[in-house]
Amino acid sequence: MRGLDELDVKGRRVLVRADLNVPLDGDVITDDGRIRASLPTIRELAGKGAKVIVCAHLGRPKGQVKPEFSLAPVAKRLSELLGEPVAFAADVVGDSARATVAALEEGQVALLENLRYEPGEESKDDAARAEFAARLAMLADLYVGDGFGAVHRKHASVYDVPKQLPHAVGGLIAAEVDVLKKLTVDPARPYAVVLGGAKVSDKLGVIANLLTKVDRLLIGGGMAYTFLKAQGYEVGRSLLQEDQLDTVRGFLNQAASLGVELVLPVDIVAATHFAEDAEHEVVDATAIPADREGLDIGPRTRELFAQKLADAQTVFWNGPMGVFEFDAFANGTRAVAEALVRSEAFTVVGGGDSAAAVRKFGLPEDGFSHISTGGGASLEYLEGKELPGLIALED
Repeated sequence: MRGLDELDVKGRRVLVRADLNVPLDGDVITDDGRIRASLPTIRELAGKGAKVIVCAHLGRPKGQVKPEFSLAPVAKRLSELLGEPVAFAADVVGDSARATVAALEEGQVALLENLRYEPGEESKDDAARAEFAARLAMLADLYVGDGFGAVHRKHASVYDVPKQLPHAVGGLIAAEVDVLKKLTVDPARPYAVVLGGAKVSDKLGVIANLLTKVDRLLIGGGMAYTFLKAQGYEVGRSLLQEDQLDTVRGFLNQAASLGVELVLPVDIVAATHFAEDAEHEVVDATAIPADREGLDIGPRTRELFAQKLADAQTVFWNGPMGVFEFDAFANGTRAVAEALVRSEAFTVVGGGDSAAAVRKFGLPEDGFSHISTGGGASLEYLEGKELPGLIALED
């Protein structure tokens, strides 16, 4: 993949596919991590005299214009972080976009409205997607792919536009791919992976692939209860995927045959119901009361997980250990995050909720070797899948 230094950008219109899919509360951005991660590439291009046209998606408007998914708050925040005005186009490829781009001078930045307002962006029909991509490409002379969180999607702005313009990879994607290679090609050992989150089904592929590569696999979060049930234990009203029990039993057997240490919770914070103020108690993971649901790993598990991470040389973490949004059930996720900060290993936080938790807890981001901007993309890479957005940037 060509880097930014291989493009002559001065005076040219450069379309940057960024990942600015940030969480909003009304029009207030609650976590601007992805915007900040996009700054270096935007600044480098502007500094070299490019006319920078940023495009991105937000949420799932499904091809319709929905004001709650407007990128206007993102344009405002991007302007604040850059310390320069950011022109905002009220559409994606229409009159406003064309006028906004035409008005750009060297070193200036514009942001187009939400790509997913256009049905062609996510279309499964190749012709429809290519038609929209052609209209998007007409706005620019060059393309830079830098939205790592979207590279696993075969979308027009990610896959089709690079076919129509000279292109290069931005600094963010380059850094993400470099990190993922360190996790998959001869990683320093012991190599430990911590997986959490709600559903086993979301991580079937990554578990199957990593079992052949890691030394330890620590399982927490909602997915842990399917593992506990697969071992024959009562899990009460905890999150459970009955249809995955046979698959999970297969993982347990495979781990044992490969000599991979698969570490499950030994105690659970079990609550009467799913609420921040729910009554709760710590119980053994093998004896969750039938009328309770697990919302976090318990104190002995926190210590166990920290111990299993202490001597690791490579650690990948994706997914919270409990309902970290509720303070009463955030201690497990915090314990894993703090264990990684203390670690001298090469530590990677796999984006999404894990990255949000790090910021919620106020932990230093430089306490981790890398915090990914794309949880889904990271997982698919670790599954061994080919990512359309990376394929498009390779030629």
